[in-house]
Amino acid sequence: MIIAVTYENGQVFQHFGHTEKFKIYDIQDNRVVSFKIVDTNGSGHGALAGFLKEQGVEVLICGGIGGGAQNALTQAGIKFYGGVQGSADQAVVAYVCGKLDYNPDAKCDHHDHEHGEGHTCGEHDCH
Repeated sequence: MIIAVTYENGQVFQHFGHTEKFKIYDIQDNRVVSFKIVDTNGSGHGALAGFLKEQGVEVLICGGIGGGAQNALTQAGIKFYGGVQGSADQAVVAYVCGKLDYNPDAKCDHHDHEHGEGHTCGEHDCH
């Protein structure tokens, strides 16, 4: 199984559509056997689902995620778990153990207005 996590400085990055890196884990027999950090090369909301599919990702762990990105991931056949915070590595271990604390209703609710320069999801009410 291949799991991707939105990634910044060891932590789960909190805005899927603005993530610049994913940490991608190869899981075999419920253990992490390898990982790599990949740059998204500036891919935006919709393109990220295709990017992850090309990487063979089956599961995404992330913070806030908008409805359009959720739909794109679903169409790409990628299961996603939003609303996750903290260490990326710990989130993957928790997922593999069936103990991931996530929010099935996690959304980033700011997609009805223009994104400003330097926008971060933390400036909005993301659940």
